Amino acid sequence: MKTLRSYFALMLAFLLLGTSFANAQDSAKTKKPWSKTAKGGLLGAGGGAVVGGVLGRVIGGKNSTAGGAIIGAAVGGGAGALIGRRMDKQAAELKKDMEGAKVERVGEGIKITFNSGILFAKNSATLTSAAAENINTLAATLKKYGDTNVLIEGHTDNTGTDAINDPLSKRRAQAVANAITAQGIDTSRLTTQGYGSKQPVADNATEAGRTANRRVEVAIYANEKLKKAAEKGTI
Repeated sequence: MKTLRSYFALMLAFLLLGTSFANAQDSAKTKKPWSKTAKGGLLGAGGGAVVGGVLGRVIGGKNSTAGGAIIGAAVGGGAGALIGRRMDKQAAELKKDMEGAKVERVGEGIKITFNSGILFAKNSATLTSAAAENINTLAATLKKYGDTNVLIEGHTDNTGTDAINDPLSKRRAQAVANAITAQGIDTSRLTTQGYGSKQPVADNATEAGRTANRRVEVAIYANEKLKKAAEKGTI
């Protein structure tokens, strides 16, 4: 069943990508330059099959990441381009003000990665005092752009057992969510997930790798209201 879903998803991605290239060829024949919307639509339509291979991760459920959630929520086409422009602005503000986190534009959304050392002491799910500034900045941006959903994921290294790491990662994700909602963000916008050590991004055989794997990832992507507005071209 997973294989069938994977084939279907890949076929859909290639179909959307082909449509975008067809539009590009039409532009070339008429010697008209691509608009920003057309360029963004190409990324929105085909990005799910390209960006880091996350489409396969979303479908297969293995090594899924916050980036995969963003790709899974994409609408593509001109609407996706409009959403992407809006996310560009949000990401620029976050990059400017959040020095303690890595902010990336992925597809039609934003991915934020916090090294767990920024937010928590080792083996703890209690936010440090130094975490407050980053959380407050994130919450302020979420207030300003209220038409997004947010997925918060907790991850650990492989030190210890799943019985310890799985609930720890969940508590860390929830701690970040609680801090955000304490700043006035509606809880209905937030989803939390803990993956323990199941989704490493580095080699757990080294201390540097284990440090990278101890992280919290945040995915910010368009909610249904924003998607409908983008489809109508009213954003």
